[in-house]
Amino acid sequence: MEHQIRNRQVQKEYVCRVEGEFPDEIECSEPIEVVSYKIGVCKVSPKGKECSTTFHKLGYNAKTNTSVVLCLPHTGRMHQIRVHLQYLGYPVVNDPLYNHTVFGPEKGKNGNIGKTDEELIRDLISIHNAENWLGMDGDSDLSMFKPILNYEEDEKGLSREPSPCENNMMVPPPPPLPSKLLQCANKVTVATQTGHEAPDLAFHPDKLTTDPHCYECKVKYRDPKPRDLVMYLHAWKYRGPGWSYQTELPEWAKVDWVEPDD
Repeated sequence: MEHQIRNRQVQKEYVCRVEGEFPDEIECSEPIEVVSYKIGVCKVSPKGKECSTTFHKLGYNAKTNTSVVLCLPHTGRMHQIRVHLQYLGYPVVNDPLYNHTVFGPEKGKNGNIGKTDEELIRDLISIHNAENWLGMDGDSDLSMFKPILNYEEDEKGLSREPSPCENNMMVPPPPPLPSKLLQCANKVTVATQTGHEAPDLAFHPDKLTTDPHCYECKVKYRDPKPRDLVMYLHAWKYRGPGWSYQTELPEWAKVDWVEPDD
């Protein structure tokens, strides 16, 4: 299979749910450039690599103004389907990155971003630092990692990562060395080799200090909801010489599906 993938013998089909009423069929052959490998963001650009994606509308839901679309990528560029849908003006409904005004008022439609690559990277990093997840609006239900500034009140559904600065944290000392290793260590030490005593690397609980003003110790984060962990882009079918594989379509891929209220 690895040989087939490298030689582009594997055909892939994806299903997604996008904003708006999608055309019946369209092919996008706009080149895609990686703006930053570090934060993982791409855009359509004349300087990008050649790529092509064919899209077929499977259905339109007027109630939600969303379309279910079949995606056939003919190349395998990074974020190819998502970037091409953004360029066409029909981003994936809950795409936290490419369905965002950080790409401009039109969310990058027709490649209109209105800022340099450096400015785009700066703005994306600012959003990430503020909300701990790329592409989330501060007031959006999807922005589930917003810090809670009320440190004393424990609310339902809140959790936080443990920190080494916890006041009551006690780390047990390491187990003693076996007698044979201890004898060897006593024979050959830094002191015997250099004439200088080695630093004391043993952990002493009585030397542990904490900072009552440590920000990381006090910040709490909201747990993500299950729907926030799924993007409406699904790998549906794979085919190669002599084999095929198909997955079950998710509920959101039904044309008449309406996202439930939590």
